[in-house]
Amino acid sequence: MQNTFITRNDLKRAFVITKREIRDSFRDWRIMMPILFLTLFFPALMNFTAKAAVDFVSEYGAEIIGERLIPFLLMIVGFFPITVSIVIALESFVGEKERHSLEPLLSSPLSNIQLYLGKVFASTIPPLIAAYMGIIVYLVGLYINLGWVAPLQLLIQIVVLTTVQATVMVSAAVVISTQVTSVRASNLLSSFVIIPMALLIQGESVIMFWARYDVLWAIIFGLVFLNIVLVRMGVQLFNREELLGKDLDEINVVAMWKFFRKEFVGESRGSLIRWYRYEVTKSLKRLSIPALMMILVLIAGGIIGYYHAALYPLPPALLQDVINASSGLRDRLSDFGFFTTQGVGLVLYQNVRASLIAAALGMFTFGVLSSVVLMLPLSLAAYFAGQAAIAGYNPLLFLAAFILPHGILEIPAIILIGAATINLGASIIAPPKGRTLGDGWLIALTNWVKIFLGVAFPLLIGAAILEVFLTPTIVVWALGK
Repeated sequence: MQNTFITRNDLKRAFVITKREIRDSFRDWRIMMPILFLTLFFPALMNFTAKAAVDFVSEYGAEIIGERLIPFLLMIVGFFPITVSIVIALESFVGEKERHSLEPLLSSPLSNIQLYLGKVFASTIPPLIAAYMGIIVYLVGLYINLGWVAPLQLLIQIVVLTTVQATVMVSAAVVISTQVTSVRASNLLSSFVIIPMALLIQGESVIMFWARYDVLWAIIFGLVFLNIVLVRMGVQLFNREELLGKDLDEINVVAMWKFFRKEFVGESRGSLIRWYRYEVTKSLKRLSIPALMMILVLIAGGIIGYYHAALYPLPPALLQDVINASSGLRDRLSDFGFFTTQGVGLVLYQNVRASLIAAALGMFTFGVLSSVVLMLPLSLAAYFAGQAAIAGYNPLLFLAAFILPHGILEIPAIILIGAATINLGASIIAPPKGRTLGDGWLIALTNWVKIFLGVAFPLLIGAAILEVFLTPTIVVWALGK
């Protein structure tokens, strides 16, 4: 594994590549035309849209909609130009390789880190300049047409947010570009960058319309951390010998299955006892740090849920009606599948589905979204415990009756699944020493399957049985119904 420490000399030499790449980009009309359009014409269009929207909503006394729309359009004006950075980044390696212009660059005396940083800077700087110019054009037009001046804090947030989003997209795109051998493949894989970023923009739009601009700082810090991870990942994965040696993108399913089976069986030799003793135990030892991280995530989720109970209280009469429900509570619980074997299957299905969704999301988000999915049930439980406290009931007794019986098994299962998913997501950042990115990911995937089948799934079965038969019995007893 190569040294990832970046020196001043590395940056100086990297800018040599940056200057060359930027000069070539400015000569390419396919890149410059979209940039010019998004710099000049698009901000003007947003100016027209903002003025028309403000005038329209003002006629109906809904000025607040216009007030929230203007900052949102400011964010969009900054975001659209940086989308071009993905195109430039994807062309940075694989495009040049197809045009046979990459070999002279890779044969230069520059180090891998210097080449990588030079490509990243070259892919980022032109779109960022276009984004900043677009923001200026938009703000000038707003001042002329509406007399609107952006608050300094909001302006700083938009500029910083635009910058970190550009660097994240470029860092991810360059990683993709170094791992494929054709522009077509890189364009297809770019969806792993575009889709999460599009979802992020949707979330940011909600924040903008709610005027919760303070939340933008949290997003910025998260993106900065993600960018550090992606840059580190790119520096570690970039290797000029491998880049030149790749001739064809192919997926050898048979070889992958053999590798997976070998890792899964390990030293068990067909013995289930030996499999648990050697393989499952070995996988569990690898999850000590991710498990600790997952425990902290669940604790944070519980605190957040309990805190929001006071911010968004339910009508007191609603919870009171539930607690003071008339007789027949057991029968009504039976109608929802409790006290039945079908209910066990339904609960188990929901838990397994949530686990698989968390794993799928965690693969491409370094385990972040998986942690969010897995913490939601505990957050909701803490929220309702907070509602019970507001209604005058002991929240600990609420949790003991509604959560603890099956939570004894379900919570450890959630911790293990989350830890294995975090490990799976992190495998693409830092593969094991001497292993390729694909091998490291397959090893982490094998560990996830071993943990899920060997430990988490049996715990989920037990938790489902307890949740369907024991937990409602305790609830009925606690409520005296």
